[in-house]
Amino acid sequence: MKRLLIVDDEQIVREGLQAILFKNFPDMEIEEAKNGKIALEKAESFRPDLVLMDIKMPGMSGLEAIEIMNQKYPNTKYIMITAYAEFEYAKSAMKLGVKDYLLKPSKASEVVHTVRKVMEEIDEEKKSREERILQRNALEKVLTIVETDVVTQLLFDHVHEVHLDELVEMLETPTTSEKFVMSILLPHDSESLYAEIKHRVRKVGSAWVGALYGRQIPIIVFRQEEHSFRSQAITLAREILYVPNRGERAGWFIGIGNVCNSLDKIRQSYQESLIATKDTSIPVKYRFYSDISLDDTRIDGYHSRKLENKFFDQIRNGQWQDIMKEVSELIDLFENKGVRLIVTQQRVLELLWIASRVLNQIGVEPDTPLYSIEINDFRQLRTETNHLLNRMWQSYSEYLSQVQDDTIKQIRQYIVEHSHEEISLDRIAQKFELSPIYISKLFKEQLGVNYITFLTECRLEKAKKLMMDPEKSLKEITFDVGYQDPNYFSKVFKRMYGESPTEYRKSLLGVKV
Repeated sequence: MKRLLIVDDEQIVREGLQAILFKNFPDMEIEEAKNGKIALEKAESFRPDLVLMDIKMPGMSGLEAIEIMNQKYPNTKYIMITAYAEFEYAKSAMKLGVKDYLLKPSKASEVVHTVRKVMEEIDEEKKSREERILQRNALEKVLTIVETDVVTQLLFDHVHEVHLDELVEMLETPTTSEKFVMSILLPHDSESLYAEIKHRVRKVGSAWVGALYGRQIPIIVFRQEEHSFRSQAITLAREILYVPNRGERAGWFIGIGNVCNSLDKIRQSYQESLIATKDTSIPVKYRFYSDISLDDTRIDGYHSRKLENKFFDQIRNGQWQDIMKEVSELIDLFENKGVRLIVTQQRVLELLWIASRVLNQIGVEPDTPLYSIEINDFRQLRTETNHLLNRMWQSYSEYLSQVQDDTIKQIRQYIVEHSHEEISLDRIAQKFELSPIYISKLFKEQLGVNYITFLTECRLEKAKKLMMDPEKSLKEITFDVGYQDPNYFSKVFKRMYGESPTEYRKSLLGVKV
């Protein structure tokens, strides 16, 4: 039901207008006010959609009342009622957004026509607002998917250059030139805390939160110039560790990688953040990678960080023979350099721990790498280490054996058929019971394209077909193919094909004619 407020200091005018409006708009709720002050009081509770406002009234003028009401009720529309047609009044009213005028006296037909025209405009604006709200809600859901997918692609794969800039722009996160990664380790059965953790990250600063993989959540954090790197990271870590209703801190830990100045180098910071979690026994429950002891770098020929980074890629790519060789050569090196057995064992265990973490990301759940017996010499260390690595290799192979030969074809077909929906790596992973990271890896290896690239190509190919229908607007096509933002759709299309959707459509329909 529409609500209309008549404001005029002449009772006969108010009653005349009300009689006309009741007759022609029986479903309309109408109230009156005899001056601007009373109009403001009534508007507080009545919240009119439309106000018929007299310009000249004792005390507060109609223009003054509209100026105040505009600030409180920006969606309310106004029609001026006046016996004056001076230009200055009209100019002031236009600045305040008045929609039309009724001169005293007005014919009933003029009143009805003017009110109906503005009411139709109110209906259109209300419909547009509702559509924008629906689109914004849909876009927010999509942005959550985009955010986790972008983090996955940046940390475990490469986002195609066509999309990265547009995705970053779409997320509307205040970014900076410097960024770093924090890896959160959670206790088992803590999936329900993901939303609260994400909320607290948003509260503290600018960051992208990745999906929950196993017990790990990666976060890409953008450096704030007003704070030092360490103070910003510590503040965020403490905020996350303060998540309520999580019981004791057992199982919780946060590793913090070094700052980098490019998204291309963000994987390095991510790997550092994971390495920083290798000892979770310290009471503060967070550690900077830069705080890890570097004593072992004094061993000639051994560089722990370089080897650890190499290990990440070897595990992720399933290069188990190379892994076995690297570890064996490391043990040989330490023995030949006279490094103590206990130190060598600790360094090897740290590498095995990294392997376990990376396997968990892929979707493999290996046993915790621990030596079951006391190690007494280097020969025994080699034997037991090979045993642990072989068990990991077996777990990896068993996981891969669950993936059928045509799985990637099924995934590809699933994306083709569902590309217009809110599709994500997580959703595909749940559908096929595989790790999102592993699916991304499969795509790159077997199809030679990035997951986001393939999804985008599917959507744009559908869009090109829909453009052949001249009855469909580009806005409709945007939503039909799975995008929620026409501007983003247009930018991606132009980056892919070198011309805007409008330009492409003109040439397409021109050829058809």
